[in-house]
Formats: sequence, structure tokens, C-alpha cells
Amino acid sequence: MRALVLGGSVFVGRRLVEILVESGHDVTVLNRGRTPTELPPGVGLLKADRTDAESMRVALAGTEWDSIFDVSGFVMAAGGSDIEGLIDLVDGRVGHYVYVSSIMAYDQSLVGVMPWTEDMATDASGPSSYGGFKALAEQAMRERHARTGFPVTIARPAAIYGPYNNIYDMETPMFLRLRRGLPILLPHEGLVTASYGHVDDLCWGLIGFVGRTEARGEVFNTTAEAVTTRRYVETLAAIVGREPNIVLVPAFRPAGLPRGIHGHLFAKAHHAVLSTDKFDTLMGGRPRYDFESGHRQTYEWFLAQGWAELAEPLADPVWFASWDFEAEARAAGMLGGNP
Repeated sequence: MRALVLGGSVFVGRRLVEILVESGHDVTVLNRGRTPTELPPGVGLLKADRTDAESMRVALAGTEWDSIFDVSGFVMAAGGSDIEGLIDLVDGRVGHYVYVSSIMAYDQSLVGVMPWTEDMATDASGPSSYGGFKALAEQAMRERHARTGFPVTIARPAAIYGPYNNIYDMETPMFLRLRRGLPILLPHEGLVTASYGHVDDLCWGLIGFVGRTEARGEVFNTTAEAVTTRRYVETLAAIVGREPNIVLVPAFRPAGLPRGIHGHLFAKAHHAVLSTDKFDTLMGGRPRYDFESGHRQTYEWFLAQGWAELAEPLADPVWFASWDFEAEARAAGMLGGNP
């Protein structure tokens, strides 16, 4: 299979490229070439900026692909992207276009409604927000499918974790808190439920869409296992082999409580739980990793990177997610916990 990956330098795209190569496919990556990532041997590279229509036209001129995997959809940070223009460049020249959307494409006001299914309302906030941008891109691609048969399949993954995760307020700081006995601040009594999926399961799902005519023009929730935030902490604590130092954050927070004292997925008091029935029926199987085994594999990767000895927080130029253990300790002290 001749596969083009839009993105391919960080997290999902990087792991997708590795899996495609390991599976014997002919892989090319298209990105700006600004992120210092060493591609696997034999992987081709096209340099173009998705926000620059002319550079995309030049890069893709005369090319045809069995599959295109679009994992670089978060481009409004760089000034926006012309989705219709991109579709124009590849419509009729690709066997299957797989677009990676997000759980954030759903209407985030679905408080207390679960699970979320593919027919529910999407984010109507427009291109200025991440979820609104994803929803608009989905709509444009499905409308093109209806008009021309554009062979698109849309994946809406849950919160993805695993090797190369560049959203640095998820498992990486949690492993560090647990190893160092630091406070873990839980709002909403640890009852907020969210869906999680391992990056490898997402990548295998994306590859599995290719060639399935029944998947064209459709949206699929992918790789989702729902757990509460307390279960999240307790499971990772068992993997690390430490007792968690949990500090509950009350609904009415004291004045002066520091901000940014827990991961973004712990903050919202709603239950973002995806139904994957449609995906499971199509694929005829379950994910390779459940929540515990996936995080166990991720912890082994974390240790292999030498990250257990990290002295400074990590940060990502797109998501800006990180951690502040000093602020967390101050908050724990204000709440009567053990800092």
C-alpha cells in the first residue's frame, strides 16, 4: 500500500508511520519539516505547509495514493487551513482518505449524557476552537463524499495515551507524582469519567479502515475505555507500585488556590464516554490494550526514555500542556493534604 501521512512527526502520526513501515507499506510523510524527528529508513518526505495552498499544490502535484492518513488536523494554531482546497487536491487521486478527528468534535454541553454516539450533535463553535475546527472539517469531507464519492472515513478517538504522547499533563506527570510521593489533586471527588485509548490501537484502527467500502462517508468513535479519575489514579498507582497521595479538591475552592493543579481531563464535571459499538461491529474485534495493560506498556516506555529522572517539566509548542509540582504542593497544603 502506498500511504501518505499528513503529519507524521509527533505522537499519533509518528507511531502510525512506524506501524505502517513495520507492516511493509510504502510510506511518505508530508509536513513542514520543522519538528526534529528522525523518520524510519525508507520513508519519503514531502515538505509543505497546510496553511499555504500553493506549497500543498506543488508537493502533491502528480501524486496518487492508496491511502492518505490525515493526522495533522490541528492547524488553526498556525493560521488556519483550507479543508476544501486540500480535498480538491486529492479527490480522485486517493483510494481511501482517513481523517483523525477527536472526541472534542462533539457538542461539549452534553453534560450527564452517556455514552456519546456518532449521531449526536457536534461542536458548533466554529474554527476558532479545536472541537469546532474538527467538526467543520468533518462536515466538509462528508459533504464532498455525498457529492463526488470522496472516499473518506472519519475517526473520533478518545483521549489517546502511549509512547510519544506530547500532551504533557496526562500519564507522564502522573507517573512522576506516584514515583515521588507527590500530591495528586482530584476535583469532583474523583468521579469524572473520561474515555481513553492506546495510540497503537488507534493506529491499527486507522489502517483497518482502508479498503472497507462500508466505512466510506462514515464516522466512527475509536479506542475508548471509560474510567473515573479516581480509577485512573489507582490503576497507574498499581502499575508504578506506589500508594497514591490523593488530595480532593472541593467544589468551592478557597481563595488563592493555584491554577493548573491537575490535568485537563480531570477538570470538566461531565462524563465524556464514547460508544464504540459501531467501530467494533465493523472491525469484528476489541482493542489490543485495555486501560491497565496499555498504561503498563506506556510506563515501560516512560522508564526506557529515562524520564523517571526528569528534573524540569516537559512542554509542547502546540498543546502547551505541562505540569507545576510546586503549585500542586501549595494547593495540597491549602486543602489540608500532604504536600
